[in-house]
Amino acid sequence: MGDQLFKSSVETTLKVIGGKWKLVILCHLLDDAKRFGELKRGMPDITQKMLTQQLRELEDDGIIHREVFVQVPPKVEYSLTEYGRTMEEVLDVMAGWGQQHHERTEV
Repeated sequence: MGDQLFKSSVETTLKVIGGKWKLVILCHLLDDAKRFGELKRGMPDITQKMLTQQLRELEDDGIIHREVFVQVPPKVEYSLTEYGRTMEEVLDVMAGWGQQHHERTEV
């Protein structure tokens, strides 16, 4: 697993989902679509600017879909694309590792 293709693939993955917030956003969108305000309330430590930026990057990479509803007031929802749903397995593995790590380091 230490070959160059493996390292390059991990680097590519991190370019798409790396950073503090993208994986958290994906976790929030696993169950259903969310409005911007719902995402913001679910992640109180993220700034509005950072949330907007992370959502745009995930949309540009085809991981999430942004749907604008024509109504007054305007309504925008974010959801995982079919391609974005392929991240669920990655999130499950990460959650399992995180739980094991937490148990291991618990005092």
